[in-house]
Order: sequence, then structure tokens, then C-alpha cells
Amino acid sequence: MINKSTPYNSLPFLPPPKDIDLESKNILKKLVSAKEKLAELKGYSELLPNKNIILSIIVLQESKDSSEIENIVTTYDELYISAVLGKKIISPRAKEVLNYRKALYKGLELIDKNKLLTVNSIIEIQKNIMDNDAGIRKLPGTKLINDLTKEVRYTPPDNGKAILDLLKNLEEYINNDIDGGARSTDPLIKSAVIHYQFEAIHPFYDGNGRTGRIIIVLYLILKGLLNEPFLYVSRYIIGNKARYYKLLHDVTYKNKWEDWIIFILDSVECTSKDILKMSKSIINLINKTDGILKYNLPKIYSKELINLIFSNVYIKINDLVENKIASRNIASKYLSELYRINILQKQKIGKENIYINTELFNLIKSL
Repeated sequence: MINKSTPYNSLPFLPPPKDIDLESKNILKKLVSAKEKLAELKGYSELLPNKNIILSIIVLQESKDSSEIENIVTTYDELYISAVLGKKIISPRAKEVLNYRKALYKGLELIDKNKLLTVNSIIEIQKNIMDNDAGIRKLPGTKLINDLTKEVRYTPPDNGKAILDLLKNLEEYINNDIDGGARSTDPLIKSAVIHYQFEAIHPFYDGNGRTGRIIIVLYLILKGLLNEPFLYVSRYIIGNKARYYKLLHDVTYKNKWEDWIIFILDSVECTSKDILKMSKSIINLINKTDGILKYNLPKIYSKELINLIFSNVYIKINDLVENKIASRNIASKYLSELYRINILQKQKIGKENIYINTELFNLIKSL
């Protein structure tokens, strides 16, 4: 619970006091179902023959939804075209979403290298999200404002040393399985505590929410509950945005941890179900398209070509060349043939033809 009597609006260090019951009956009940569904997702993802295809879609979806929570809204068209064409057409909104994806992959690289999630890694993640070197807040005056009422809903710690001390404490809590004395907290419960504390510290001028949601996924990977970022809780938060902020507020000012922890556990459970459903639908579509291509165009059929046309909603001639599927002239013929049998649709952007996997596109939008 925040101490408003200090000049820096200071937060207590982690772990939460022993009188806070992180393992209440209601929490443990929800923990069982959340862990079960997350384990099912992890197991399913490991058996996928097209895992990287599904993963790339999930990461882009999480990037889009996490950015949308911060009112950075981009259309699917804008996002996927920007993802394939890059700087040629990229919009400011799409750039921010793709920066999130870059930051997530940077975080994965760092935890794989260090086997820890450190303050320096968190700073690097935020740097990639915002594409600047502003770093940890040093200037006073940060306030979080309710978008509708314009009222101040929270004033985070406002002293550089206090922020650094809180971040170092958070680093220790993330990487130490024993949370003071002999108490060890289940990683899923702990992820809720970590996410709250990071958002309450609010260490950066901007990008805190997006950084905090990346931290959840990286922490679950560190603890072996996921092998890759096959989880995106942002979709759940968008659907429950007002409650998300209310529960954060209630932990801060009322010490109400139980509802907050159950909310995060529920986000993991519901998201795991959604991703399982989405993954199975995409695999069915891949298998269907595989059969159509093998039957109608056996001379150009290859697993590599199937994988490529599902690697992004939009593909271009150069994608086939770069993936060594065909030379430039032959690649153009391949895509024309895929257009002829209605596997892909064609769209001219500038001087370049872009080919669209419309069934995949419509499937992603519907889920």
C-alpha cells in the first residue's frame, strides 16, 4: 500500500508483507485452472510443425493489442502492410506497434543470454519500445490522469534514487525464488505481484504499460511456464480495461491483492484458451491450403512456399527470393499462379504488387 505521507509518494519494497494472503482459497482455486490451461498451451505449442508461423502471428497480435491499451490504434491492414514493406510505407502508429514487437524480441534475447531479467534489460526493452534514450524518470511532476474525468488517479514515486532502489528491489524479487524467509510464491501468482509493482513504480516517462506487459511474458518464460511468447494478455486487458485500472488502484490504496491476482490469473487462463483456439484454426487453414496447392500446382508446391505464405498476411516477390524459394522472374510466376487459383489476392501499392492471404487475414480479424 502506498505511503502518501512521504515526500516521494513511496512504495513499499517487495515481497508484500506476510499478512497479505497471496494464497487465499479463491486465488488457489483460480491458480489451478490457469496453470492447467497454460500447461496445455505450452504442450500444444511444442508439438506444432508450424510453430514459428503461429508465434509470429501471436507476437504481432500482442504488439497491436498492447499498444491499443495506450490508445495507439492501428488497423490490421496498416499493420500487416507495414510489417512486410517496412520503412517504405510505415505509419507512425504502425511503427510504434512494430517497435513493441522489436522490444519483445530484444527482451527474449537478453533473458536467453543472462538467464535473468535485470533492471538494465528492462531499460533496454523500454528503449526499443519508445525508440529513444530518455531512460528512467529524473524530472518530478509525473501524474497518471483519468482519460475521461481528467482527475489524477495516481502519482508514482517521484525521486530518481527512490525509483532506482525500487527497481533493484523488483529485480531481486523477479530473480529470487524465495520471497523472504522460507516463503516461495507460485510463479503465476508472483507474475501478478511483479506486474503491479512495475506499474506502480512507473519508472519511465512513457511506455510503462507496454514494458510491464512484456515483463509478464518474459518472467513466465524464465520460470519455464512457456518456452516462447505464446501468450498475449493484452487482448483480455482491452476487454476489461476499466476493471484493470480499478484493481491496480485498489491494491495501491486499499491493499486489495486478492481481486488483482485473480484478474491476472484469469487473463492467463482466458488468453491460453483463445490462443489454443486460434492456433488450431490457423493449422487447419494451413493444412487446407497445403492440399489445394499440392493438387492444383504440384510443380511449384513446397513446404517452404506454404510456410512463407502464412508467415505474414502480405507477401511480395522479394520474399520468395530472400527465402531461396525461387529467382525473381520465377517468383513472380509463382505468385501469379497462387493468385490464379485464388490462394492469394493481389493489391498494387505504389509500383509494387503485394499478395494477400485473405483467408488468413479474415481468420485473424475474426478471432
